[in-house]
Amino acid sequence: MFEYEVLAIKPLFAYGQAAGIRLAFLLASSIGLMAVDHKYDYLDGIRSSLAILIYPVQQMVAFPVSAGNWMGENLTSRDSLLKKIDSLESQNVFLKAQMQKYTSLEIENMRLRDLLDAAERTGEKVLAAELIAVDLDPFSHKVLINKGNRHNAFKGQPVLDAEGVFGQTVHVTPITSVIMLISDPSHALPVQIDRTGLRTIAAGTGAMDKLELLHIPNNADLKVGDTVSSSGLGGVFPQGYPVAEIISFESDPTQPYARVFATPKARLDRSREVLLVWREKTKIEEVPPAPQVSKKGNPKQEVSALAP
Repeated sequence: MFEYEVLAIKPLFAYGQAAGIRLAFLLASSIGLMAVDHKYDYLDGIRSSLAILIYPVQQMVAFPVSAGNWMGENLTSRDSLLKKIDSLESQNVFLKAQMQKYTSLEIENMRLRDLLDAAERTGEKVLAAELIAVDLDPFSHKVLINKGNRHNAFKGQPVLDAEGVFGQTVHVTPITSVIMLISDPSHALPVQIDRTGLRTIAAGTGAMDKLELLHIPNNADLKVGDTVSSSGLGGVFPQGYPVAEIISFESDPTQPYARVFATPKARLDRSREVLLVWREKTKIEEVPPAPQVSKKGNPKQEVSALAP
């Protein structure tokens, strides 16, 4: 017969009075330690030491996740990388296009701010207008703007841009106006030299960057860099508007007058917005009314060739 020894199995949890006393002691000790630590911070050193000891365990626990992420990032398939590159290139092209648009808007905003500053400097009644067409004839410097006599514009009205005198209206329709630039060969503008007060005529030469000052004596007190402003004579342009800056002064004793050239202050070939100026004595009530339409429906006023 086989004999088996029966082993006594101890219970996992102990019961009895001694266990209750130990539990109460541990609870009291825990509460006391928490109170002391909260009030006096005595256990910071112990906590730091325990954190150092536990750190390797934390790293071991987090290692599988970190290893999985590393493998996922470094073992990506070639097709996936190519798709990602194509997507990034497409986004780059789109962002570049958007940047160009924002740059254009920023430049336009700067132009409008300059125009607003010019309107405040004039101290007179002004109206902003926008260029909508340019005369393609190389011998005629004219542009079309989107303001006409419906906006009280009138023939012979001075026009400025943000930098200086731009030209004057030569033809006005109800909704558009044609402006002759000061560089047009047939345009002449009474001006004066700011430094000396010498009066002369600034005539267009057919070049956007050059005006000729007429009838200047050879012994005139002029210097390169002198500024030229409107003199107010002639009743078109008010006095004091900047017109040009002298760039050359050539005196010739064999000729009665010197040859003097100046470059316009206005950006004749770049400005997109201009200002129509009303002179102080000009009243809106005195502006001719819009052309009436005959019974056949044809306007009595001639329409410019520049109009669309």
